[in-house]
Formats: sequence, structure tokens, C-alpha cells
Amino acid sequence: MIDTSKYLSTLVQTIKPSGIRKFFDVAKQVEGAISLGVGEPDFDTPWNVREAAIYAIESGKTTYTENAGLIELREEISRYQKRHYNLSYDPNTEILVTVGGSEGIDNCFRALLNPGDEVIIPNPCYVAYEPAVILGGGVCKYINLKSENEFKITKEDLLGAISDKTKILLLNYPSNPTGGTMSHEDYAELVPIIKEHELIVISDEIYSDLIYGEKHASLACFEEIKNQVLIISGCSKAFAMTGWRLGYVLGDATLVAAVTKIHQYTIMCAPIMSQYAAIEGMKNGDHEVAKMRDAYKARRNYIVDGFNKLGLPTHLPKGAFYIFPDIRPTGLTSEEFCEELLKDQKVACVPGTAFGNSGEGFIRVSYAYSIDEIKIALERIKLFLDNRKKND
Repeated sequence: MIDTSKYLSTLVQTIKPSGIRKFFDVAKQVEGAISLGVGEPDFDTPWNVREAAIYAIESGKTTYTENAGLIELREEISRYQKRHYNLSYDPNTEILVTVGGSEGIDNCFRALLNPGDEVIIPNPCYVAYEPAVILGGGVCKYINLKSENEFKITKEDLLGAISDKTKILLLNYPSNPTGGTMSHEDYAELVPIIKEHELIVISDEIYSDLIYGEKHASLACFEEIKNQVLIISGCSKAFAMTGWRLGYVLGDATLVAAVTKIHQYTIMCAPIMSQYAAIEGMKNGDHEVAKMRDAYKARRNYIVDGFNKLGLPTHLPKGAFYIFPDIRPTGLTSEEFCEELLKDQKVACVPGTAFGNSGEGFIRVSYAYSIDEIKIALERIKLFLDNRKKND
């Protein structure tokens, strides 16, 4: 038999497997394990949304749609963005429906990058960004974010990262993995730099509906750079629709047309049933989103308080459903902490290093779980820490 490994793409061979999936898969094999590792809502998709998909199937709506998605859905996305964020997008030319936000991110990079173009990425960051840049032929340039600054990106950070090869700034607020957010005032300091250096911004705003105590801000609100901003969003997180794989790209018509060109050859269109479900969610789902957001906020407050009481400093995130506790007081690396915690107390978290080198000394913990599960996990983590003190 031939050695098939020698046929693999050099680029593919350089890409590491997802650190999130590694610990999730290990935890599944441990009987009685509690996983706080996966960023997936524990709520069912609202019934009216499921019913819309069922009705679409029963009505025989099982065909391809336009490449860009059903016009009814694009119109609803346009109304949703206007209603919630005061952003205006033409449903005919400035909105593309994708198979989840991940496809949108990947296609944006492929539509924009030439070999050697640099992409500035805040670190720690979502695990899919670096591979998407590499596969698109680009080069990642990282900004190391700081916990004491609530993982915000500053104008000094941005200026220090720009070179004559910089083409794209990737942003993700609310953030996975940190839960960090940026305010309108925070973004205002970046706008002149983005404008002067003519950067394209890919802004992953998939958690925009999960904000606690403040209003979501977007760089697209600044008219002077709006046509330089591509927003990635979708229904996975706010509407508890992860498995439906329904996302979208918003932006300048020329940029969206280029992204659509890739989409039409690789995907054709998002599933029609998911599109009809998304229409119902956006049209009539605000109250369900509010209920889930309130539940997440209560869980956030509980788990942050719990980790701080354990002596693991944890800032209070203002968005998404993650915390990023500082485990440096234990003297363990992020990987060691997660491996030993899983082995000793059967609690699975994700090492901060899964999200980049600047995640060392931290772990990502999802609070998209019930209060009861979080309580048990905190009790087990306390036992883990107590056992370590006894053995020291």
C-alpha cells in the first residue's frame, strides 16, 4: 500500500487540530464527566422556529434557493439589523446567507487575500481564524490582548501591528473565548487608523445578541468606514440553532459579490429549511432570545463569583457565554490544569492555549450549561484545588 500522507497539502499539514474538540472528545469518553468546554447553547431551538422548518418540509420546500439565499430571509435580516443595531443593508446586493458563520469567515478570507497579505488577529482568538487565513494564502499577525484591559484592542495595539503588507483586521466582539466586548467609544479610537491605512475589517459578531448591561457596538456604525467592514453573524448562538448551520455576511456590494462567487461554487446555498426557520426566528423570536440572555446572565454572575472565590481571578465578561479564568496561581500551565482536572475530578475545560499563545495561564469555561451543572463543576474544581494544596 502507498504512503498516502505524502499526498497531503503542505498547508493542511501545518494546521493543528482544534484544541476545543480535543478536550470535548476526551471528556465524552470519561464516564460521569461534566464538560464546560463546548460553546453550544443548552436550550432547544424555540418551538415556533422548529415549526416553521417542519411546515417548509411538509409544503415541499426542499429545493435549492438563490445562491445568496431566499430574498424573504435577506429582507428579514435587513430589518433585523436595522431594528437591533440601526444598520442598513440592501437585501439584494449587500447580504449573503451562508452555511453558518464559519463558512462566511472562510469565504471572506479567500475572496480578499493574495499570497503574503497580512491579517491582524487579536489573540487569544477563536480557533478557526488562523487556519482560514493560512488556507487563504495569508499571514497571521497577532495582537496579544491583556486580561487587565478586559481583552479589548487599543489604538496602540493596532498601530503596532500594521505593516505595509497589512490588508485585513479581524475582530470578534463579543469574544470567543474571553467574553470581552468593545464599546462605541472603544471603536471610535480605531476608526481613523482603519480609514488611514485602508484596512478591510472582518467583524465576527455572532454573539451580538448576547450582551449584558450594555448595547452591542459595531464598527459598521461608523459611516466613514462602513464600506470597509464585513460583518459575519448568524442564528447559531442567539437562537440556539447551532445544528441548523445558518449564518450570513453583511457588507459593501462589491465585497459581498466576491464572497458570493466562492459560495456559489463551493456550497450553492444554505439549506432551505434552515432559511425558513431563520425567517421565523428573526421575525418573532426577540422574546425567546431575551429569555435565554437573562438565563445566561444569571449563570455568568454565578460562575464568575464561584471562580473568584476559588482564588482563580476571573473578569466579569459583558458578552457571549464564556469566562476566561486566570489559573496562573496554581503554578500549572493551561494544558496541565485541564488534563489534571479532567483526570482528577472529571471536569472538562479548554486550555487557553487552544486559542493562541497569549492564552497561556488561562482556561476557557463555557456557561452555556444549567446552574446545577455549573454548581457541581465548581464543587469538583474546589476539590481539585484542595487536593493539590494537600499534596504540595
